Amino acid sequence: MTEPIKAVHYERAKNSGTTSVEAFGAKETKKIWDFHQSFPEYTETPLVNLKNLAEELGVEDIYVKDESYRFGLNAFKVLGGSYCLASVIADKLAMDISDLPYEKISSEEMKQQVGDITFVTATDGNHGRGIAWTAERLGQKSVVYMPRGSAQERLENIQKLGADASILELNYDDAVRFASSTSEKNDWVLVQDTAWEGYEDIPLRIMQGYTTMANEIIHQLQQVKPTHIFLQAGVGAMAGAITAFFADYYPGEQQPIIVIVEPEKADCLFKTASQADGKLQKVAGDMDTIMAGLACGEPCTIGWDILKDYADDFISMPDNVAAKGMRVLGNPLGDDPKVISGESGAAGLGLVAEVLEKTELNWLKEQLQLSNHSKILCISTEGDTDQESYRNIVWDGKYPSV
Repeated sequence: MTEPIKAVHYERAKNSGTTSVEAFGAKETKKIWDFHQSFPEYTETPLVNLKNLAEELGVEDIYVKDESYRFGLNAFKVLGGSYCLASVIADKLAMDISDLPYEKISSEEMKQQVGDITFVTATDGNHGRGIAWTAERLGQKSVVYMPRGSAQERLENIQKLGADASILELNYDDAVRFASSTSEKNDWVLVQDTAWEGYEDIPLRIMQGYTTMANEIIHQLQQVKPTHIFLQAGVGAMAGAITAFFADYYPGEQQPIIVIVEPEKADCLFKTASQADGKLQKVAGDMDTIMAGLACGEPCTIGWDILKDYADDFISMPDNVAAKGMRVLGNPLGDDPKVISGESGAAGLGLVAEVLEKTELNWLKEQLQLSNHSKILCISTEGDTDQESYRNIVWDGKYPSV
């Protein structure tokens, strides 16, 4: 039986004691966006305006950022991995990333100066693929560990990029710990967006890499300001980075309402917000959700520090809501553009559609302050990175939690 949607409102912190968001703002991250633009594969991913869907659901606008076009990798994660790996190399060269566009940093001259580096990570799929892709282009090695239950297609996509990749009999968080211990034994560079005490520099850089999406969104929206931003979360790194960007861009009362969405089987941020006792809450076990990219049980400390001060609502939801988002995006109304969105990518839009359609969720609609004047922004963070799973869900309605 499907569990109900759960929600908690979390009061934004006032000026005193709030976490600084300057490191994620448009001014600070312009050089990161410039670095990404130096890749020959770079184009802005589409920001589609689903006018017909907005009219159907009774709001003013619904915008969806479609990351399935990102660097030909079908997901946004490469933004964090590429900037992080490049910044590690820049540090070894004692250079600034602004002076190392792709053509230069990938050159044989730079490779000879840096020497051999092995980057190691644990991943549900998209992050590891981005690490492998970047390492290959920069002439370096990558080792990728995946948790049990990972899709064979995602593993093979990583291996095709030259990575030493394998699936472990561990859940995601234990796979991260395994990657960490392996990096220490072999003197490899661990690249995770999960931060903990003593391991924060690399996750910070990965998170900063994600802000290229937000820089593009501001450019694409032009003068339109969203009233609501829905962000899905695993450890909370992407959600924290994008929240920080918009909190910096629209300071104080100008900030849009920010809603964090998680699968009920891996809702560590929702649980942390619900407890509100200053302690991070963890989710253990298999976390068997279709939202594989969000199946993370331990919050990123950097991400939570941002979200606790700037996010407004935390949602824990069942898999069928994300599945609905996949179907809605893949079957557009009228001349709305089609978005092929994977299980994690469709989570935010799925929640929006469910809340606006179901009268029994009017309590949540009121809590989120959704109205006919709302201008909603969602990010479809991945396409059909596991095509078999995508078809099972969209064609046949087959997924475990229903």
